[in-house]
Amino acid sequence: MPAIGVITFELRMEDAHSLKDKRHYVKSLKDRLRARFNVAVAEIGDQEVWQRGLVACVTVSPDQAYAEQLLQAVEREAASVLGPVLVGATVEWLA
Repeated sequence: MPAIGVITFELRMEDAHSLKDKRHYVKSLKDRLRARFNVAVAEIGDQEVWQRGLVACVTVSPDQAYAEQLLQAVEREAASVLGPVLVGATVEWLA
């Protein structure tokens, strides 16, 4: 049975004064995670709010242990890219 893992990141960008400022944070995170870890990444909430964001990454693997390691690495990378902008991360397993 394949393991489907989803990690959701909550972002708070206090210095963003427009959607353009927000896109800078979200796009750089999405591009970096896609390129480095080959995960699916999407902004899933708060699209019209300047100072908040919700981004999710998904991986599918035949081995849940591998998927867990991958999502932990994704979380570490997001923390290093975003710093204090990353205010929360939640992992869910769908299968």
